[in-house]
Amino acid sequence: MDLLSIIVITLFLSLFINLFLKKLHISPIVGYIFTGVIIVTFMKFVHINSELLSHIAEFGIVFLMFTIGLEFSVNHLKKMKKEVFVFGTLEVVITTFCFSAISFYLFSLDLKTSIVIGSALSLSSTAIVLKVLNENGDIHRPYGRYSTGILIFQDLAVIPILLMLTIISDPNASISDMLLNTLYSAIAVGVIIFILGKYVTERFLAYVVDTHVEELFISAILLIVLSSSLLAHIFGFSYSLGAFLAGMLIAETKYKYQIEADLVPFRDILLGIFFITVGLQVNIDTILNNFFLIIGLAIGILAIKAILIFAILRVFTFTKRAFKVALAIAQVGEFSFAIFALASANHLLDPTINEILIAVVIISLIFTSLVLRYVRVFVQLFYKDKTEILDEPLVSSTISNHIIVCGYSLLGQKIVKYLKQSDFPYVAIEHDREHVKLGHQRSDIVFFGNAASKIMLNNLQIKNAASVIIAIDNDDKVRLICQSIRDINPNISIIIKVTHQAQIDDLRDIKVEKFINENEIIAEQLVKKATQCSL
Repeated sequence: MDLLSIIVITLFLSLFINLFLKKLHISPIVGYIFTGVIIVTFMKFVHINSELLSHIAEFGIVFLMFTIGLEFSVNHLKKMKKEVFVFGTLEVVITTFCFSAISFYLFSLDLKTSIVIGSALSLSSTAIVLKVLNENGDIHRPYGRYSTGILIFQDLAVIPILLMLTIISDPNASISDMLLNTLYSAIAVGVIIFILGKYVTERFLAYVVDTHVEELFISAILLIVLSSSLLAHIFGFSYSLGAFLAGMLIAETKYKYQIEADLVPFRDILLGIFFITVGLQVNIDTILNNFFLIIGLAIGILAIKAILIFAILRVFTFTKRAFKVALAIAQVGEFSFAIFALASANHLLDPTINEILIAVVIISLIFTSLVLRYVRVFVQLFYKDKTEILDEPLVSSTISNHIIVCGYSLLGQKIVKYLKQSDFPYVAIEHDREHVKLGHQRSDIVFFGNAASKIMLNNLQIKNAASVIIAIDNDDKVRLICQSIRDINPNISIIIKVTHQAQIDDLRDIKVEKFINENEIIAEQLVKKATQCSL
């Protein structure tokens, strides 16, 4: 079977399965995993270069880590140092020790294998957890920040875990030399990305934006993400770490929201491929022969990990929040597949054990994708009391009852001026870099981006907004913006400046009913002034 036929079959299966699962409100991630399982089980005659596919799929994680970096800039990371470095360290160390001890004493595995398994099981799923938290808006809630902080540390911990695997698999390796080389490489990567991010990237993006060619802007972002990943890889780190650092630095620029909006389609498609490759690793014969063992291990790992995370966080916070975080990140993450693969290649993991563990991880991922969006509802059944707000919530989560102004040209600038004078909360979106720069000079809240982007609108909390004012002259763009707004918030008031009746008629089907007819107001004022003069 040729490559195009395989692609068509894979797309058909994933679309068909996900359309069905969508009716049941089940995450598309489950559909992608099942697609991989069906292909590897019922299409054994199809030859798939799984190694090449895995390399392509890895960039789903790369783009995810970049967008995580955009969400958590250096300043935000400073505010989250407790969540990342205290909670994250405790979770990884204690969970690794606990699962390593269980593997060694209860299942009688050798010490090296036990350490490998313990390290892999300590990690949680960045891809699933952050995707769902972003979609349901919980990423800025206190439990979302706790979960995200721990996940960020886990992603950073992958580097020393892989380094540890290299050390224990090679008895002749010099630990001191490897640690020194890793330290030097980390410093080099950090310095290079910091210098480029601070002094080169923003000027480069400004030059690209000035061309007013949208595909060049997207190409520039892809170049930044991939080159940062390549730089980290050259120095011996994971692709995703370089992307994460680049995202954190770009988060300080005014292009943050537009970059995130443009990258999400690439990220989600590549994440889909990643989870298809996860499904391809399933061995049905191993699952059937060890079915009850796999189910028992999955339940046991989820329960033990949830209890450990709850116990760690309960020391620092109250029961309800610790419970929600424990349920959110109790699963085993996608980076465990990389650890298992490296361990198997170095003969640290028996092939049968590897296949059983892969099945266990997949079950935990499916469980998480099914229940994560209902965590708050579930916990609310047991804990009715309200939780307190963090002292330093992220700015984007605090915006409410504000007006979103689409367009910051002359009309938009006047609108913002009057809103400021009235002390009414607002945010403005503008696609022209010079207008954005002017807004910043005037201390106006203006973001660079496409007002028709649903991601951009969600980032500016349109669900909590009082109304939207569209101050743009392009009729096609106005319609696109209105459609995006209505898809997110069907009931929000949209106010539009028009010049003729045809524009009003064109927007009736989108249920836009509040218009300011420029010509009518001008005509009225002209007649008023003229009649006053005649008197």
